[in-house]
Amino acid sequence: MRKTQSPEESPARSGGVQSIVRTFELLEALADQGGAASLSRLAETSGLPLPTIHRLVRTLVSLGYVRQEASREYVLAPRLIRLGESAGRMLSTWAMPHLARLVDSLGETANLAMLDGDQIVYVAQRPGWHSMRMFTEVGRRVSPHCTAVGKALLADLSEADVRALLRRTGMAEHTEHTITDPQTFQDQLTWVREHGYATDDGEQEIGVRCVAVKIPNAPSRIAFSISGPAPRMTQDLIDRAVPLLLNAAESLSAELSSGRL
Repeated sequence: MRKTQSPEESPARSGGVQSIVRTFELLEALADQGGAASLSRLAETSGLPLPTIHRLVRTLVSLGYVRQEASREYVLAPRLIRLGESAGRMLSTWAMPHLARLVDSLGETANLAMLDGDQIVYVAQRPGWHSMRMFTEVGRRVSPHCTAVGKALLADLSEADVRALLRRTGMAEHTEHTITDPQTFQDQLTWVREHGYATDDGEQEIGVRCVAVKIPNAPSRIAFSISGPAPRMTQDLIDRAVPLLLNAAESLSAELSSGRL
């Protein structure tokens, strides 16, 4: 559940406009629920009063940013796509210097990916300098259960939320190494929380290994990753990559928070 604001944190004290703050809190709450939720669920997760939510939702529906389904759930509407695409392009621009430094240090392909609804989408990439390298198309969407970035981004969610996501997406078997059991996946997330990074070893594509870290305190769930052929992505390279990825993640997080971009 979202943390409600104390009086010291209120928009009135900080100079913000309360209705705008609450509108964006509501949109974020919808996004956190996979893009669809009932009014009661939004009240539970956002911490906003139900009458306030109802008034804001009606306004968002009239503007085309939210729509109501036959199930009476409210969902994010296509008009948000244009905003998301523009923000995604800017995020790619901001991340590129960090991706370039990762490639310069490690030689393998560096990626920026985000959790969009229930899927992972790759939003930026810097190819490695080897003649044989991994190439994941920017804009490609994959399931989170078979990727290092997916594990990194789901690790801090509650077990109930992870299981709900897995029920919605399924756990398709892409290779013989794909994790298809929810409890085994939860065990992997426990490992990620304990070690601070995630890996996948041929779980999405045979012969491809990947290591990823979440970017902390970002406005959306985003992660950096390094990927390459398994013979080159040795444990030694992963051990070298993790501190570099963590440093890049902290740097981008600080830049996003400070508004220096």
